[in-house]
Amino acid sequence: MDLHPKVTPIYQTSVFKFGSLAELDEYYTAPDRGGRYGYSRSEHPNSEEFVAEVAKLEGAAGGGVATGAGLAGLLAAVLSTCRAGDHILCPAELYGGSVVLLTQEMSRLGIETSYVPLAELYDLGKHRRPNTKFVLAEVLSNPLLTVLDGPRLARACQQQGVLLLIDSSFTSPILTRPLSWGADMVWHSATKYLAGHSDVTAGVVVARDPALGRRLAQVAGSLGLMLAPLESFLARRSLHTLRLRMRQHSENGLAVAQMLAAHPAVGQVFYPGLATHPGHELAAAQLLDGLFGGMMSIRLANDSAAAADAFIQKTRLFPFAPSLAGVASSCSYPAATSHRGLSPAQRQALGITPGVLRLSVGIEDAGELLADLRQALS
Repeated sequence: MDLHPKVTPIYQTSVFKFGSLAELDEYYTAPDRGGRYGYSRSEHPNSEEFVAEVAKLEGAAGGGVATGAGLAGLLAAVLSTCRAGDHILCPAELYGGSVVLLTQEMSRLGIETSYVPLAELYDLGKHRRPNTKFVLAEVLSNPLLTVLDGPRLARACQQQGVLLLIDSSFTSPILTRPLSWGADMVWHSATKYLAGHSDVTAGVVVARDPALGRRLAQVAGSLGLMLAPLESFLARRSLHTLRLRMRQHSENGLAVAQMLAAHPAVGQVFYPGLATHPGHELAAAQLLDGLFGGMMSIRLANDSAAAADAFIQKTRLFPFAPSLAGVASSCSYPAATSHRGLSPAQRQALGITPGVLRLSVGIEDAGELLADLRQALS
């Protein structure tokens, strides 16, 4: 009986049945497995639908893979393109979780990563090695929102013959589409804006090249990185409202940033939507539809852990939580969460001082958010 559901149901099954040896043979030999499924560790309809929709939003002809966490997506990208003896190049301004995975874990497998200040990375010929396989960079750096010149870096990578992987977790395909610059892969911690409701942990990587997209899925299936059916369903469901949510995140984000920039308790606001941000013109030219997102960081005028802790304890609408980009606002303390693994000197060099807080501005009533921030900073 074909019920023609409007929404793809959740295929909450670990395996799929075969009716004959001929069907099994078709699964293993036909293009795209003949439309069949075998074991949900490797593929299932909910994951495929989610990946296909993200690929459509990103303009990715090559497809890709959805994984059980954001960092699992990075792992899939690394192991799809690198082997022992290879080299990865990144800007020094990079999410701490990515640094830990690359520096501590991938190094044990013989894959080396080096870090260069973003401003120097565009001169890629000075830093590329014969064994450099890809460059990883963020559209907006975590946590201080340094703006990447994506087309410039893509051109440099093409000239040097290395792949470019872009982390677009802070932006989503509503704000930017890195494949249009010439990037080879786009990676999202789908836990963030794509799923958007703080109830899903997921990652997704999509590729320009179909062969690379197939390799991503193969690696994820072999290592058990595949996103489960329920989480795939929830993440796909959330994409229906992504455009609406990103507009509200951006509208609220700009209002919050403007208020904070004028507040005497705030020494500095890191938000590319402000004209005072050093990357504002680049962000305005590169991000889509005049949107700058809902992520920002602030440095308190009293640049101390005590002042940061006082804010954390007083705010009501920005609860202290290590993740970001949900419909409800939150705040984080990078020195003790995302960049905890760095030494104090390394954090200082990156500008992550004791009074830096990262704010994820949600889609609540903007007036209520502003009022809460004012009382928390008073």
